[in-house]
Amino acid sequence: MDDIRQKLSVARGDEQADIVFRNARIVNVLSGEIHEGDVAVSNGMIAGIGSYNGKTVVDCGGRYLAPSFIDAHIHVESTMLTVAEFARAVVPHGTAAAIVDPHEYANVVGLDGIDYVLDAAKDLPLDIFVMMSSCVPATPLETSGARLTAVDIVLYTGHDNVLGVAELMNFPGVYNGMDSELAKIDAARGKRVDGHAPGLTGPNLDAYILAGVRSDHECTTIEEARAKLRRGMQILMREGTAERNLHDLLPLVTLQNAAQFSFATDDKHPADLADEGHIDHHVREAIRFGLDPMTVLQIATINTARHYNLQQHGAIAPGRWANMILFSDLDDIRAEEVYYQGTLVARDGIYTAEAAPSPDMSHMTDTMHVGEFWKDSFLVSVVPHSKLKVIELVPRQIITTAAIVDPRVEDDYVEADPTRDILKLAVIERHHATGNIGLGFVRGFGLQRGALASTVAHDAHNIIVVGTNDLDMYAAALHLIRLGGGQCVVSDARVIEELPLPIAGLVSDQPLEFVRRKVDALIAAAAGLGCVLPDPFMTLSFLALSPIPALKVTDMGLVDAVKFELTSMFV
Repeated sequence: MDDIRQKLSVARGDEQADIVFRNARIVNVLSGEIHEGDVAVSNGMIAGIGSYNGKTVVDCGGRYLAPSFIDAHIHVESTMLTVAEFARAVVPHGTAAAIVDPHEYANVVGLDGIDYVLDAAKDLPLDIFVMMSSCVPATPLETSGARLTAVDIVLYTGHDNVLGVAELMNFPGVYNGMDSELAKIDAARGKRVDGHAPGLTGPNLDAYILAGVRSDHECTTIEEARAKLRRGMQILMREGTAERNLHDLLPLVTLQNAAQFSFATDDKHPADLADEGHIDHHVREAIRFGLDPMTVLQIATINTARHYNLQQHGAIAPGRWANMILFSDLDDIRAEEVYYQGTLVARDGIYTAEAAPSPDMSHMTDTMHVGEFWKDSFLVSVVPHSKLKVIELVPRQIITTAAIVDPRVEDDYVEADPTRDILKLAVIERHHATGNIGLGFVRGFGLQRGALASTVAHDAHNIIVVGTNDLDMYAAALHLIRLGGGQCVVSDARVIEELPLPIAGLVSDQPLEFVRRKVDALIAAAAGLGCVLPDPFMTLSFLALSPIPALKVTDMGLVDAVKFELTSMFV
């Protein structure tokens, strides 16, 4: 009670504020206007707007003062950074909060991964809110390291920093009323339930929403987004590394419907965080597209706060945390100073906050449990008089299409054919030493020799390898086992470049700058082998994601991700 009485005293003007922000143009995302006034801060919270005196005065110099940004949906593990390093990467870009689904960690180490994210978020100048992972595993068509049920989810939904249930990827299970999926929705206990329903429209979409799902970040076309918007979904416009949907969806945004939109990154690699930024990149791109800056800033802040019922975030107003950014140009918004609960935490792109203690991660480093396999494990016997199904990459998207081609055959085995850009793909189970290896073929990498391998392979995160020949694929997979997880480029059975990811096989224990250099080196090494993709490892990581159409490969085999069933490689 003493704390609130003290804040009330500051709000009334009877007592000096801790900090007063003066001479600012306040971006008011609640009223949709820019106005003048002092912003008084008491114990990290905004006490009032008007005319105030403070123990400390920050002269804003006539610059714009706006609420900090919120990422509506991200898998923090996909940055390959620890939670603390993620904060160091995004806070200078003006991010103060992120809605995190830690299902990459959960698919490898279960609830320990979720506990790590919640623990690591303490004492950071970034509020991390967790949505409980609902897709561990994503489907029954893969082997993950753990399995989470509705019982596990309900144990966490009472946590203050848990906002609900994360993306329900088994959307056919939801609209068909499967007990397991409806139980996960019920486990939200009235909190938000996020969606994941690429391409879903019509009556099945109605049923999906009726079940309780209220958002979607998988829209790739205006028509799909419009159908979901009309039915009340919050549209999370995604712009990550492999999935870039922002410009496809921006034409749908109007003053009348803008409140139903938020910004999300979903999956973003260190190089893009460093070069493009975080949610501030969405903001600049949307303004360049032609949207009104106020509308864009509302999408980046208050819209997401309202959707997730974050009543103390998203605006400059009494009772909200003093999470704010200062910038000079409304048409090219770049955070010059970033404040978290009134304290300066970044200036001119440099993180100035004190380092937070790191939780123990030793229980997340022994995750490579692989059954025996050999080079011959990658052989694919030909089926006479048959054609071959090939996964066809779609540029800038994680969806794929299916191509039917004549196989290249040698000694009764189907081989990769780099001359036609057809490579072999293998997924090796790494959690329970089952010995499972799923095989397929893919077109779109452009690789002319060698192989690429990664233990980042959504969502079960088994070893995924793509290559021009079995020997290099075998050598690449063996090297990742020796590393304890990571990514590598191999040619002539020799490792050219590597990035160790010892934490769950997903995350580095090194700083952002080191990870970024190694990622750049991996991409350059892949390009040296002929790869044409701007980020081949991000693309590779999604080729095992069985809920995303049309063809994918898991440790169980080739998956028809439209019918949700295993399928033959041959027609």
